[in-house]
Amino acid sequence: MAYIDLKDGLPGIIGPMAFRPETAKPLNELAEVLLRSDNSLSRGDRELIATYVSSLNDCFFCQHAHGGLAQHYLKCDTSLIDQVKEDYLNAPLSDKLKALLAIAAAVQKSGKDVDESAIHNARKAGASDLEIHDTVLIAAAFCMYNRYVDGLGTWAPRDRNFYQDRAARRAEEGYADFKPV
Repeated sequence: MAYIDLKDGLPGIIGPMAFRPETAKPLNELAEVLLRSDNSLSRGDRELIATYVSSLNDCFFCQHAHGGLAQHYLKCDTSLIDQVKEDYLNAPLSDKLKALLAIAAAVQKSGKDVDESAIHNARKAGASDLEIHDTVLIAAAFCMYNRYVDGLGTWAPRDRNFYQDRAARRAEEGYADFKPV
């Protein structure tokens, strides 16, 4: 049960967004830009970065909601998403995405944990400055989103099919015009 009286017992971030729609709007607009706008990183790659950071933060709702979207966009099965969360270095990912995930993991610990060698490795693997920028911002934003969800004690459905079944609709609708209720 959530720590405050959230409307209708909605899961994860949906409850807090329904509770305070005026803050939901800019949060959703940020997610739209970071995860869906034109970018040389695919939507699937960006959702995977969000998933990975959310798993590092142990945010059940966000790691499975965005994992379902990553799975949808990447047209992969759950085992790839799980492998990335457990050991991305041995997952079948590009060297560039592995280098970006290393940066995301550093941001999750502290922005100051990102160092020149991580940036050098990402550039060496072919990452652009925009991709590095957006990886840092996705990681930082998802630390905020995860803390928002878990800091209010929201609940999350435990069945992963809940998230996978909703991924295609969320992918089609996006985040900017998301209405929590």
